[in-house]
Amino acid sequence: MDYKKFLYDQKKREKYLKAKTQKVVVKEIRFGPQTDIHDYEFKKKHAIKFLEDGAKLKAFVFFKGRSIIFKEQGQILLLKLAQELEEYGKVEQLPVLEGKKMIMFVSPKKVKK
Repeated sequence: MDYKKFLYDQKKREKYLKAKTQKVVVKEIRFGPQTDIHDYEFKKKHAIKFLEDGAKLKAFVFFKGRSIIFKEQGQILLLKLAQELEEYGKVEQLPVLEGKKMIMFVSPKKVKK
């Protein structure tokens, strides 16, 4: 009988701990290497909103076909975004090229509950 009570208490404790944990939400923003100023500003507004809501941000530049020759433009775009989002979040991972994507992660400075 004691063993059953032990199992019950253990399940109850695990359920309580699981309820207290925070879920990490990752939002994505996709750019092209030739993204225009207006489109960039529009996506930057969304990025600010995501970071203020407490979600992590995954910003990436997707290179289609032969646009891979514009790697520098993609990196400049992501670094510019990181600089402008400095007051809302901090860069977790600088831009890294993985296949046809250049990826950067930004985490929020303060989590909103």
